[in-house]
Amino acid sequence: MSAPATVLPSLAADVRDGLTRSGLKELAPKYFYDARGSELFDQITSQPEYYPTPCERAILNRHAPHIVAGAHELVELGSGLASKTRALLYAMAGTGGLRRYVPFDCDPWVVERCAEELTELYPGLEVNGVVGDFQTDLDAIPRGERRVVALLGGTIGNLYPGERADFLHAVRRLLADGDRFVLGTDLVKDVAVLEAAYNDAAGVTAEFNLNVLHVLNRELGADFDVDAFAHVAFFDRDSSWVEMRLRARGEQRVSIPGAGIEVELADGEEIRTEISSKFTLQALHRELAEAGMGIEHFYTDPDGLFGLSVAVPQ
Repeated sequence: MSAPATVLPSLAADVRDGLTRSGLKELAPKYFYDARGSELFDQITSQPEYYPTPCERAILNRHAPHIVAGAHELVELGSGLASKTRALLYAMAGTGGLRRYVPFDCDPWVVERCAEELTELYPGLEVNGVVGDFQTDLDAIPRGERRVVALLGGTIGNLYPGERADFLHAVRRLLADGDRFVLGTDLVKDVAVLEAAYNDAAGVTAEFNLNVLHVLNRELGADFDVDAFAHVAFFDRDSSWVEMRLRARGEQRVSIPGAGIEVELADGEEIRTEISSKFTLQALHRELAEAGMGIEHFYTDPDGLFGLSVAVPQ
């Protein structure tokens, strides 16, 4: 399938900017998520090394009724197939409060499928899907009241610090008094545990990482030889994030007509495709406070691997 027309111009511009840099080249992680990329990410969440999903799911299953108490609407940013928010939807439906669900995702296929599944599961549920980039398109979210806005799965860690600040300020503008922002964050922990989560033995994360090249080949007419790149993932202690990169196996010259560029890569040269920041509670308090929100509740799994913040406007 093709990306929506609103995404294609930004794809070309982002690729042109990221792959013509004199230093480390870069591709934005949002372009992993075509239909195949979304399926691969769902597979990643079930790998034994990947702790964030089961940890976050356990937190949600235990605390969902308290998190959504009194809410009538759930807005999920980066919804995927809504697998992460089923516990919240179930808790809202259980109290008779569930009125509307707003899945927000960059992949129109995901939004459409999510709407179909949930309207079957919850007859009468209003589903207003929004296709867009949550860094630029939050204004497209319809107005609502008594709602929970959620960004789960540690997705906020994919943003650089300045981008996180802008995003959190935009979320704050969505919130009225009584609304809540539920934020899932991966926490700082043993490096071996962190790196294993991005280097699963089955190679699913590697395939997911390489998928961005398939997207560029299809959408921009690029001629990347996907097999000529290797998946790399490691923890950067100074930045407190895991980086994913693609490493060229040999010298390469790639044509990308849709972006109007040709790219030369040296043997072993890398393209950064994702960062995934890891947080402390102190850092979360600071970043949310700077955006005009305060943490009302903070939940973790028993091992303290993953955190879920419930923030309110201040």
